[in-house]
Amino acid sequence: MTRDHLSGDGLPGDDLELTDPTRDGGYLEYSKASNPLASGAIPPIPIIQFPATLHASGPSQILPLDISEQLGCAAPASSASLLASFVRIRAGEHLATPNRATSHLFYALRGTGVMRFGEQEISYRQGDLVTLPCGQDIIHSATEETVFYWVNDEPLMRYLGVTPSHPQFEPTLYAHAQSRRALEEAAADPLAAQRSRISVLLTNTHFPQTLTITHVLWAMLGILPIGANQLPHAHKSVALDLILECEPGCYTLVSQTVDADGNLIDPVKVPWESGGAFITPPGWWHSHHNESGKPAFLMPIQDAGLHTYLRTLDIQFHRSNVV
Repeated sequence: MTRDHLSGDGLPGDDLELTDPTRDGGYLEYSKASNPLASGAIPPIPIIQFPATLHASGPSQILPLDISEQLGCAAPASSASLLASFVRIRAGEHLATPNRATSHLFYALRGTGVMRFGEQEISYRQGDLVTLPCGQDIIHSATEETVFYWVNDEPLMRYLGVTPSHPQFEPTLYAHAQSRRALEEAAADPLAAQRSRISVLLTNTHFPQTLTITHVLWAMLGILPIGANQLPHAHKSVALDLILECEPGCYTLVSQTVDADGNLIDPVKVPWESGGAFITPPGWWHSHHNESGKPAFLMPIQDAGLHTYLRTLDIQFHRSNVV
């Protein structure tokens, strides 16, 4: 519709058609709009597995763990806020990974090489983890065949309609030997057997409030001992779970609800596989189990840095008050 004619300086005299500012507005009765997830207006995050065969062979490439069709997203996403991918690089080759996020996490499932972030070079080997902020190109050069598990918050940036421009932390290396040493110390603690899990959280000094690896991402290195049956827990952050090492007989049970005693009701069983990944939906109860003959290792990566800052993480444990 046409309003008063305004010039480019806001003065009458220039022909300019203005859009009706009421055109896109609307009103819905509260009970019909207050829970879009329950009503089906927004699709839920599903439980999905991604096998290790995805990165077992093939050319150097990025392999997004993409569920955008299930989520109704216009671009690749593994959850509403995060995108996980396997990155495979053949020996002697290099590959660039785009930097359109505030937080990048690269875990080296195998391989050795150098990661270049602008002018900075970080050498990596199997079991190392590197976090990178926005601001520079990311180029990986592999001296041995390399596979990364890469998680970033590009879907969150896309949803907000922003381009990250200010790095919130410095490039950070979590060396395999140091990470495993910290986990061994946690496992050797006399109180370890009384805790809901044996694990260490990877942190960054830039985030003293959230105590997380970046301001958005949360990462845990955990061990699941032989015969372990961890108590169910739930949290509002999505978990993009990576299985580092396991033997057949390890699995996760996932359920939307628990009974009064904290037992999962009609759970879905998710078998573990070394080098595989799966998605645990936010808000669902889940427990980890090891019926194999060897300890297993896992690394859940979540958007819990953001949820912790928003005070919405709401992590809950059943039949135990020991965290």
